[in-house]
Amino acid sequence: MKKKIIAGLLALTLILPFTACSENIETASKASGSENTTTLKVGFCPGPYGDMWKTAIAPQLEKKGYKFDYVEFSDYVQPNNALANKEIDVNLFQHSVYLKNFSDEHKLELSLLTEVPTAGMGIWSNKADSLDKTADNATVTIPNDETNQARGLRVLEAAGLITLKADIDKSKATPEDIDKNPHNLKIVPTEAAQLPRTLDSADLAVINGNFAISAGLDFADALYNEVLAEGYVNVIAVRTEDIDGKFAADIKEAATNDTFKSVIEDKEGQFYTFQKPKGW
Repeated sequence: MKKKIIAGLLALTLILPFTACSENIETASKASGSENTTTLKVGFCPGPYGDMWKTAIAPQLEKKGYKFDYVEFSDYVQPNNALANKEIDVNLFQHSVYLKNFSDEHKLELSLLTEVPTAGMGIWSNKADSLDKTADNATVTIPNDETNQARGLRVLEAAGLITLKADIDKSKATPEDIDKNPHNLKIVPTEAAQLPRTLDSADLAVINGNFAISAGLDFADALYNEVLAEGYVNVIAVRTEDIDGKFAADIKEAATNDTFKSVIEDKEGQFYTFQKPKGW
């Protein structure tokens, strides 16, 4: 009889923690829209978008039971591969043109969830204080990935330094598509993350906003600031299979509501001067 009582107590001891654990998992599932976890892994590149998430989005979602692990990547290739491979659940670092081109090229099922305010490219120099003083044969560094290289060339064109051929698709422009180059600029495609460092050697550098900010560059000191074209505002991306899931809906709501906008529009904050998505 004693053996039966002891066996029963042992069984109850084992069952109770398991039951409690099961209840916790179920609660977590309801909070996050996932069957297994409340924690979402979020990927960024260096720059302001990690701060944007942590200050304007995360506090809202934490009230709904979400927790976050943050992963910072050093280039524009890893975040989408990591998202597709389920190493992270969401990323915020790229514009929609890059997302589409990268996904098509690598056959990834990734989707835009929503746009966010964005810091555009700028042209900086440690050697000149005006584009009017651009030297002949000056060296100019631009991003080397396909979409941002074309974008950098369009920035140089908008700034009046070069002219691209009229009969090309400017979204795919390369240095070979330059038609007029009155200063005989030497265009040097460079990994985007390294562009701020080229200011010590190049005459001009066309730098993506996130890497400019992470390097401590001030947009007020830029010789030219990009006006973003449609498709070049940064986006939050998820796997296509998750686009209709609860966590995706919660993220989208948190990144578009008045609470989010109040953080962005705070004149004392770092996001106030960012260019806003269409319909903001």
